[in-house]
Amino acid sequence: MRSSATPDPVALRRDSRAETWSSRSGGAPGDRQGRSGTASGWLAVGLALAIFLIDALTPLEGAVAVLYVVVMLIAARAFRSRGVIAMATVCITLTVAAYLPAHGLLNTDAALVRALVSLAAIAIGTALALRNQAAAERLAEQASLLDLTHDSIFVRDRGDIVRFWNRGAEELYGFRADEALGRNVHELLRTVFPMPREAIRGELRRTGRWEGELVQTVRSGRTAIVESRWALQRDARGEPVSVLETNTDITERRRAHEALVESERRYRTIFDTTRVSILQQDWTPVKAALDDLAGTADVETYLAEHPDFVRRMRQSVRIVDLNAVTLRLLGADSKTQALCHLDDILPEDEPTFPRALLAIARGETFYEGESQIRTRSGELVPILFGITFPPDVGGYGCVLVFAVDISERKEAQATLLALQAELAHALRVSTLGELTASIAHEVNQPLAAIVTNGEAALRWLRRPVPDLEEAQAALMRVVSNGTRAGDIVSRIRSFLNKAPTLRERIDLVDMIDEALLLIEQEMMRHGVVPRREIKPDLPEILGDRVQLQQVVINLMVNGIQAMAGVSERPRVLTIQASCDGKEVGIAVIDSGTGIAPEIADSIFKPFVTTKGNGMGMGLAICRTTIEAHGGRLWIGEASGPGAAFHLTVPVTHESIA
Repeated sequence: MRSSATPDPVALRRDSRAETWSSRSGGAPGDRQGRSGTASGWLAVGLALAIFLIDALTPLEGAVAVLYVVVMLIAARAFRSRGVIAMATVCITLTVAAYLPAHGLLNTDAALVRALVSLAAIAIGTALALRNQAAAERLAEQASLLDLTHDSIFVRDRGDIVRFWNRGAEELYGFRADEALGRNVHELLRTVFPMPREAIRGELRRTGRWEGELVQTVRSGRTAIVESRWALQRDARGEPVSVLETNTDITERRRAHEALVESERRYRTIFDTTRVSILQQDWTPVKAALDDLAGTADVETYLAEHPDFVRRMRQSVRIVDLNAVTLRLLGADSKTQALCHLDDILPEDEPTFPRALLAIARGETFYEGESQIRTRSGELVPILFGITFPPDVGGYGCVLVFAVDISERKEAQATLLALQAELAHALRVSTLGELTASIAHEVNQPLAAIVTNGEAALRWLRRPVPDLEEAQAALMRVVSNGTRAGDIVSRIRSFLNKAPTLRERIDLVDMIDEALLLIEQEMMRHGVVPRREIKPDLPEILGDRVQLQQVVINLMVNGIQAMAGVSERPRVLTIQASCDGKEVGIAVIDSGTGIAPEIADSIFKPFVTTKGNGMGMGLAICRTTIEAHGGRLWIGEASGPGAAFHLTVPVTHESIA
């Protein structure tokens, strides 16, 4: 009978959906299928009355009451358990009501046996109906749960014909349940298997399960990659009857994975083939230690006062990976030799590492600088590096450091500085060549005085009675003028000095006054009046005295020469010096013809000049010299006719070793 058969999952799923709809729309709990359930209920009641009338009013001797079992089966489709029990009670009552009037209570003939058989049939039918109903409800609940999952779940028979299709399958594939039921699922979805189907079926029969990835086509034509899990269902004899298949759409996950793999491949290609040295380092302990210092008011001061902390941090940074360029830079034969700690490749007292720690403490994501790296042979190689710090704490296990070997650049820079020094020396010689007449006049003055006073001393000594006091005074004047001539020669020799760049403390007032003495005769020869506007108490600066003095003298000489053709106004050369606390500023202002606007922007470029016989290198060297001292040189606006050159040099409190 139908009551003892296994409920059809498709029907159960349909019933469960109808029941859910009915309950949501306000239907009675006992109304399982709306109008269909009501009709079945009336049919059961009518059939029960018909059986009663036939049993009570007709002379039939058979067990007519057994037909109440049919009523119970119909009632099981129409009512819930309480309704079934009520209907069973009604059938038993009708059976007894039909028996007693005709046969009496104490009759023991065959009619009683038939009555008892009918009652037993009703009781057994009711029990089976209730059992089947409970099983159906459990399966319906399970089927409704399958609709709640987002995964695709369907049941197919041995011929791959769909027997159950949940809502997840509808959403994934776009086919409704009524469109999928009864169709071959692999033809419907155009399934592409990862291996021969016979191999898959063999594993399924052998183990009862199979898992793998399938490529299927949904209703819209889109190709979907699904992670599929099959479970074989068997009957009581162990024969396979159906397959429960659960599929999860992993198309986006697979694409993301493939994109990640491709990204990793590109990263590895760049990492291994780039000509820049790349090191992957683990800074996790450093980040944790710096986070512990978060409450420290001044991390910079703490790092300066705790060198042991900085040393521990250097020793905790581990090199995780590096590329081939880094291997060559370190002189290592393999990564095994080079995968060490940062402290192993940095020189002692390396100055940039504490600044990198400070950058992390400030929350910066990038730090760059210039340092040195120690090779396996002990050689120090100059590098320019950049460190990229991740925005989150979890990324400090993969800190990338980019480094470039700048040995050749350092050598080229040293060569360039040497050539620049040679050119600057040549310019100084050229400048003194232009000042030859003034220098000769300045030197001749004390020499002439020496000769004159020497002759006077001889005359005082050759008298019959030598005048020793006059001779002594004349000889003292000889000594004084000789000292003056020596000072002039010393200044010229200092100006022509070809010694390497020397950083020393410089008194700007003395330097400017000495420069004015060197060009004093040149100013007198051209009728130029110097004007000295120097603020008192100028701080000392660090730099090369000869180079800075050359800049000032070159600007002064340019100003003197610019005023050579001026006759309608006084020729005034103004020297200004002041300080704003951070920079010392010097201005050289003339009252000459000025500089044409069209060449003002290019006047500091090499080989650009306003002189008929000039080389065009003087101002270019002056700007390079000032920039090498951390300052600036530019043309400013003059308050009157002429040109104004301004330069600044930063004030520093650095000590001289």
